[in-house]
Amino acid sequence: MEVQVESAGGLLRRLHVTIPADRFEHEIGERLKRLASRVRVPGFRPGKAPLKVIQQQYGADARNDAVSELVRTTWPQALDQVKIQPASQPNFQVTTEAVGQPLVYVASFDVYPEITLGDLSSLKLVRPQVEVTDADVERLIDNLRKSRRTLAVVERPAQQGDVVTLDFEGKLDGEAFQGGKSDNASVEIGERRFLPDLEDGLIGHAAGETFDVEVNFPADYRNETLAGKKTVFTVNLKEVREARLPEIDEAFLTAHGIEEGGEAGLRAKCREALETERNKAVNNRLKREVMEQLFDLHPIDVPAGLVAEEVERMRAETANRIGANNPAQKLKPEQLRAMLPAEMFEPSAKRRVALGLLIGEIINARNVQFDPARVEAALSAIAADFEDPSEVVKMYQQRQDLMQGLRSVVIEEQVVELLVAGAQVTEEAMSLEDLLKSQNQAQPA
Repeated sequence: MEVQVESAGGLLRRLHVTIPADRFEHEIGERLKRLASRVRVPGFRPGKAPLKVIQQQYGADARNDAVSELVRTTWPQALDQVKIQPASQPNFQVTTEAVGQPLVYVASFDVYPEITLGDLSSLKLVRPQVEVTDADVERLIDNLRKSRRTLAVVERPAQQGDVVTLDFEGKLDGEAFQGGKSDNASVEIGERRFLPDLEDGLIGHAAGETFDVEVNFPADYRNETLAGKKTVFTVNLKEVREARLPEIDEAFLTAHGIEEGGEAGLRAKCREALETERNKAVNNRLKREVMEQLFDLHPIDVPAGLVAEEVERMRAETANRIGANNPAQKLKPEQLRAMLPAEMFEPSAKRRVALGLLIGEIINARNVQFDPARVEAALSAIAADFEDPSEVVKMYQQRQDLMQGLRSVVIEEQVVELLVAGAQVTEEAMSLEDLLKSQNQAQPA
């Protein structure tokens, strides 16, 4: 068997494989013999039809089967012969299969890039120094109380924090515009889920009033016909409700898992939860900085096949997130590709693939040893959030894909910790609120 490697530019390789004619014909002949022993041919007893007759009727099928089998069995041998590791599934093209001629096929595939790690000690990171304050604890308790609030109708003008029901219609230069009208809309004043000018314009008005509010649309508003424009909304305020928060009594404490310690126990639990959230956010921020700088430090080509696979994963993740895979309205693959085209995901997919390759290179270069104890700890932490942790642990242990995903997360954490330990790290004081806000705004690494 003759094997030649062609570099087709970038990471693309073409393997030209030539299988001698005698081996090809032998493979076809063996298939014809097996067919002759079992097929029924009119006019002949089973297994007694001449090979020439079998060849006339089944020769094309035998040749196709022989081609498929030889490609399947010789492909790994060809790779081993030239010592190449493909990074993606090959695309096979048979170029010659004529009678009496060698079988020739070409396998096209990507290879992994050659990676030379840069100076990893040059990474410059900022570690937030965040103290969980009494104000942070009180804010969390207020949020817990708000989650159990009640709303009571009041006979007074609306004020900050009230929930109001209203009809409104907006006009631009005296003309109504699409999307500017709503009946029985519910607005919580101060939440900024509506246009700020409209929310602020409700303050001081009572139920039963009809009035106009001047609303300036932001310059970056998604509807270009309204962006930066001054409009007038006519409002019919129908109801004003006041939010009333529950007392921190025994029922409230029990509902939040506080069996003893009273209000002080609740504050201690809230502080512990915020410190855990703080630590997670700090680690996420450091990881994001490490990944950004690692990516910038190593501009590498990435295998197109791996990027395509990652695009499919990201498309599936998005489809699940938006409910596009709901059995009741599941989209066909072509519909899903049209709704979520590859172009949406390719930049992020290339970044993910590149970082995966870089992390793998660091694992090899620094001999990072996988820590099974950390996997067990990570699994216990995940399971602890569920009603029956043991069932969650069992489910993970029975599914290889879930366990492999968890192992990947753990080994990535180990690499990040290694890079942080060797990087140039400065500290920056930051409030918990700003830390969590920056985490919510950041893109995943």
